[in-house]
Amino acid sequence: MADNQTADTRIHDVMIVGAGPCGLAVAARLSEHMPAANFSDDEHQRYHWIQRHRNQTNIKNYKTGSETRRKSSVAFSGNAGLDIQVLDATDNRWMARWDALFKKFDISHLRSPMFFHVDPAERDGLLAYTYRNDRDSELTEIRGCVGKELSKHQRKKKERAGRLPRTEPTVDERDRNDYFVPSTPLFASHCGCLMDRYNLRSDMVCHEQAEDIRFGYVEGLSEVDKIFTIQTDKGVHYSKTVVLAVGGNPPQIPDMPTEGTDAVTHAMQIKEMPSARVRAKLNAKLPANIVIVGGGLTSAQLADLAIRRGVTKVWLLMRGPLKVKPFDVGLEWVGKFRNFEQAAFWTADSVEERWEMIKTARNGGSITPPYKKILERHISTGKLCLRLNTTIKEKKWDPVSNTWAVSLSDKSQTLPRIDHIYFATGVQSNFECLPFLQSMCSEHPIESCGGLPCITENMAWKDDVPLFVAGRLAALQLGPGAPNLIGARIGAERIAWSIQDVLGEKESGNDTNSRKREFDYLTGRGSRYDALSEAS
Repeated sequence: MADNQTADTRIHDVMIVGAGPCGLAVAARLSEHMPAANFSDDEHQRYHWIQRHRNQTNIKNYKTGSETRRKSSVAFSGNAGLDIQVLDATDNRWMARWDALFKKFDISHLRSPMFFHVDPAERDGLLAYTYRNDRDSELTEIRGCVGKELSKHQRKKKERAGRLPRTEPTVDERDRNDYFVPSTPLFASHCGCLMDRYNLRSDMVCHEQAEDIRFGYVEGLSEVDKIFTIQTDKGVHYSKTVVLAVGGNPPQIPDMPTEGTDAVTHAMQIKEMPSARVRAKLNAKLPANIVIVGGGLTSAQLADLAIRRGVTKVWLLMRGPLKVKPFDVGLEWVGKFRNFEQAAFWTADSVEERWEMIKTARNGGSITPPYKKILERHISTGKLCLRLNTTIKEKKWDPVSNTWAVSLSDKSQTLPRIDHIYFATGVQSNFECLPFLQSMCSEHPIESCGGLPCITENMAWKDDVPLFVAGRLAALQLGPGAPNLIGARIGAERIAWSIQDVLGEKESGNDTNSRKREFDYLTGRGSRYDALSEAS
């Protein structure tokens, strides 16, 4: 171990790697005594992996939305009884990378609707927080989701006439408030409220980058039970359980050149927009041209930001068609209550089938309708040139002019000298390439599909390896919404159940049969008289 490193010989209960939305969701859920229901009574009956944790879960009636709540045996007031430590490569605070990217891209509003958040206590927590603090002026409506004004009779009539697809999702007019998006400051304030509510600020987050994770016996520290040893760039930590809440692999630029490296940048690595060299040309009243590669919302946001900050002209290259939709996934995947698409996902016969459903649901990058209008406005002014079904064929750096000569796959299109190239091409999801998981992959290998780990239904690496996976890398269990805020909340719920299995039940001393009878009483199953006699 290097001289500047220290070893923390305390064995934590939970070590969370990543202080973004998924990590915050897990920490908040572990601290909540009475979490809101995320699954309906119908889903409780249908899926055995929910039934297994029925003594820990709250239930929502899928028809009425009413909830039956149970006190969580995981949570402890102010985390007094649960030792949680968080590691983050960006900073020593929650949401540091998230906040930095939103600031750099100058994003005013989230893409996610109001019921996508990480508050474990209330399904409509973000909406309630908004109105409680008189901040409803910071909401923007997602048009096209609600307001079709079709009654059930009208819909059936149109369906019979063949004028309305049977698969078209419907949203009840009563849920209109859900289909707004919060401003960036509003969402940040709500997250801050959760940190204060559950006492998650203090020194819980350490600014350390995980370099290696191992699971096994540690001589002189834990020779009876296996624990995790987490090596970071600053020291060593030990924990009974680990939650992996990272956003994916480090960003990579396709065919990274050896020259002009300071004039080609991945969107996730932008330090300033536009670059210092481009700003210098603009300040000198010289024309500056940039190329942005990518078909998702980030590419549109960067194009708009560059033009607003004075870039002379932007070429936006998309390798496919322009796809426009309100969310990353189809509206049928973001429904409020009973979700048939999610049910089909959970009952898929294989992980390969689930992977195909994920790819179909996300269908590559897309932009929102409002940003489509923004791009059209920039195109009309001549500031933006949108090229669809086009890729970069070759790029050559000229060290004299400090510009790129870029040729495109469409030979009929020519570009002037380009000052900077930005790649808004997302990040890969290949857990086997993550440096800090190399030991786990070698010593505790698991299957993969599409670069995603085939984790258990308990969200664990293996049944006997309590390394839990949240967020993007948990998509084979959570579905297409795994990288989004809804995936963060559902993942946190399921991970909390499993952590209770590992940590809580050994210490709770609760009688299993008694808890089962209480559960049957609360949900109307079995004999209520038995449950009442037990209580008496």
